[in-house]
Amino acid sequence: MVVPRRGYSGWRQLLQLVLLHTAWEMGSGQLHYSVLEESQHGTFVGRITQDLGLEVSELVPRMFRVISKSHGDYFEVNLQNGILFVNSQIDREELCAKSPVCAIHLEVIVDKPLRVFHVEVEITDINDNAPFFMAKEESLFILESRLVGSFFPLEGAVDADVGINAQLNYQLSPNEHFLLDFQQSGDNSLGFIIKKSLDREDISVYRLLLTAFDGGQTVLTGTIHLVITVLDVNDNPPIFSQSVYKIQMLENASNGTLVTKINATDLDEGINKEILYSIRSVTPPKLSTIFKIDPNTGQIRLNGELDYEDTNSYEIRAEATDKGAYPLSGHCKVLIDILDVNDNVPEMLVTFLLVPVPEDSSLGMEVALISISDRDSGANGQVNCSLWPPKLPFKLVSTFRNYYSLTLVEPLDREQVNEYRMVVIARDEGTSPLSASSSLVLPIGDVNDNAPIFGQPTYTVFVKENNPPGTHIFTVSASDPDMAENALVSYWLDEKQWPLSSYISVHSESGKLYALQPLDYEEVKLLEFQPKPPNPDWRYSASLRAGMQGPGHMEEAGGLRVGPGGPEQQWPTVSSATTEPEAGEVSPPVGAGVNSNSWTFKYGPGNPKPPGPGELPDKFIIPGSPAIISIRQDPPNSQTDKSDFITFGKKEETKKKKKKKKGNKAQEKKEKGHSTTDNSDQ
Repeated sequence: MVVPRRGYSGWRQLLQLVLLHTAWEMGSGQLHYSVLEESQHGTFVGRITQDLGLEVSELVPRMFRVISKSHGDYFEVNLQNGILFVNSQIDREELCAKSPVCAIHLEVIVDKPLRVFHVEVEITDINDNAPFFMAKEESLFILESRLVGSFFPLEGAVDADVGINAQLNYQLSPNEHFLLDFQQSGDNSLGFIIKKSLDREDISVYRLLLTAFDGGQTVLTGTIHLVITVLDVNDNPPIFSQSVYKIQMLENASNGTLVTKINATDLDEGINKEILYSIRSVTPPKLSTIFKIDPNTGQIRLNGELDYEDTNSYEIRAEATDKGAYPLSGHCKVLIDILDVNDNVPEMLVTFLLVPVPEDSSLGMEVALISISDRDSGANGQVNCSLWPPKLPFKLVSTFRNYYSLTLVEPLDREQVNEYRMVVIARDEGTSPLSASSSLVLPIGDVNDNAPIFGQPTYTVFVKENNPPGTHIFTVSASDPDMAENALVSYWLDEKQWPLSSYISVHSESGKLYALQPLDYEEVKLLEFQPKPPNPDWRYSASLRAGMQGPGHMEEAGGLRVGPGGPEQQWPTVSSATTEPEAGEVSPPVGAGVNSNSWTFKYGPGNPKPPGPGELPDKFIIPGSPAIISIRQDPPNSQTDKSDFITFGKKEETKKKKKKKKGNKAQEKKEKGHSTTDNSDQ
């Protein structure tokens, strides 16, 4: 409050009964309400939920919230009924001073989907400030020789309210010599005139009461005592060359800058003609020392620092007083308009709405809200906002006045870019533009949008028969480029092709494959199945061929030499005599194919220097092995595959008897039949 309130209790009771409320839709979805200042806590402002088209039941689930940028918590919303109400008393004069329009801007935000509404609450003035004078008493000196109709200016009262509540009228206590003169048009000139000739010998001092009252419905008043002393002799007051001086100054004018020079003259002679200048008052009063005057020359200079954003105009009431025994005075006004310069850097406030940003966010998603302000005016206060670097998947979208939203405009992929760094730049349009910037870091949140991938689509594994149960036969591995739980992979077997649960198991975390029972080559020669890595959204698989090797095959590692010093081909073998559980994990050499009980190696285009016809012997044997190697070469012009073939087979004369299994005689006969089969031509 500016001054103590008078008769305010009745007005406060009236406030509790009367509330001005208006709501209407404006551009960009803005909602407007009005409420009287000094309203009590809980005063109804508006049904904001209904006016925004929302349901009360969705306020909590959608995280309904009200944000006020710089005006505290004057308002709140009851989430039970959707009513906007006054949370704490508002003093309009403290909030907006003498501004004709006083409003608080609110941002209403709801999620799922994210929406932002703009609400403006106008604070309506009430007549809660009485007029007041700068002094309780004013002394004036008037020559008895002054003519009827002479005018004497008075300092008017001040009222902190606005509008009609600040429109003042005056009343002078009844007397027969002075008449109040108040001009409401123009500059609200206040004073009094002599309506009847003065006689100092009759009355030397007049004591009058000047009352100011405002235009509020409940009238408030202020008073000042006037002490008028009637003087004899010196009958010509100083007169200024101008009654009003109008000046313009830049707000960045330095201390000591000359504002103007006022000049007055006096028609008297001698000492009664000499003049001293002084400043009677400065409006606004709180800056009364910001100007100083030279009493002899009338030069007015700056005695401090100007700030257009704080005060953009001043009124100086100057006085010229002569040096007579009974000094006389003349008066003038100096009106100073302050011109804005671009001396305020734009201010930026960033409010993040969604961090981290999910990589599957839809286009148009608002990621952050950015508000820009500049205390300058005109072009100096017009601010443009930009984003750097260019070609980001985000752009700034103007939403309301100096409000922007950072919006997603291109799809995101965390596996390509896991965070974005950018700078928001706010630059005003002044002649020498000023700018501010804010660096933003937007991490991208992972979603499960990548399938696990095996190292290869098909794996071929050879396992010896008669393996111990639980033998580790192979390990599959898949990777997922996602992160955290989205990248965790587990494995299982797809039994659609073959019922495998009695033969093979896979460890869900490591991908290790185990044989659950001893495998019998005579019963099962080939198992085909698909290990799969389950994932909440993706499933990829790889085929695995497991060939069972008989006990008479490739018991030792063999080497093939072609001629003295010629090329040598080495291939891995599996020994039937080994007891190592990992021995069955050896795959055939590149270019080799599996066909029942034989291995076939093919010289083809992949070999750096294929041997020509006649360069290979037609048969080899492997020492210590029951195998025989035969070589076939097709003629050069043959229509069949031009490659050379090498075949592993059993020696006719060397036959190993298989270990007999438990069972009946028919099964033993079957085993004998297998052990005598010749595979040399395969």
